[in-house]
Amino acid sequence: MFVDSHCHLDRIDPNKVGTDLAGLVENARKNNVEHMLCVCVTLDEYPKMRDTVSAYDNVSLSCGVHPLYVNEESHNADEMTATLTELASEPKVVAIGETGLDYFYDPDSKVKQQNNFEQHIAVAGELNKPLIIHTRDAREDTLAMLKQGHADKPGGVLHCFTESYEMAKEAIDALDFYISISGIASFRSASELRDTVKALPLDKLLIETDSPWLAPVPHRGKVNQPAYVTEVAKCVADVKGMTLEEVARVTTENFYKLFKAS
Repeated sequence: MFVDSHCHLDRIDPNKVGTDLAGLVENARKNNVEHMLCVCVTLDEYPKMRDTVSAYDNVSLSCGVHPLYVNEESHNADEMTATLTELASEPKVVAIGETGLDYFYDPDSKVKQQNNFEQHIAVAGELNKPLIIHTRDAREDTLAMLKQGHADKPGGVLHCFTESYEMAKEAIDALDFYISISGIASFRSASELRDTVKALPLDKLLIETDSPWLAPVPHRGKVNQPAYVTEVAKCVADVKGMTLEEVARVTTENFYKLFKAS
């Protein structure tokens, strides 16, 4: 059995995949994907996302504000902390995020991103729910803020990881974080990422689709969906010289250990 540790089911256009949400969940089941974590990018969108997937017991939720959406969030700083705490306290929410820092696409909003990130780290600590981290070209600040906020206590994951091996190792060693691998690892151009995957311990890895984006080979160019997480697992197994069954078992165990989802 597999778990898709990071997807955006509410953002998959049924007209582009030829099926509705029920069909996506069924496709996942047929491919032995037993659980999905549907990830929020703004607090404004969270209620609709929650209601969209509420009928499915095998879909857990996260709640947070993506760093690239900080300028679109309608809540001010005080309101955001209160609203995030309230929404993230719901039983089906197993994580805080996705949150983090992205200096690649939006370097002009660094301060706002940092303030947003700091609030998320604090709420994660208060609720004892792990963090889902988006980080791009912000290694030093991301790790420094996580350490300063004692993020090792709620724990977390660096999702859709594309940064250096050194960053991954520091996140594991200093914070006991997990590293999540997406379909990017299967891309021909991602040789450095595959080297990182090979070097990292399997007991600190998760797998994800980040659907509807980043469909893995052999589905590259298509709209991504949770069923395709099996291809990510195949890539990890190939890179690490392990069986697919072992990668499926360990990454699934890692998911439930971190997120305590049911």
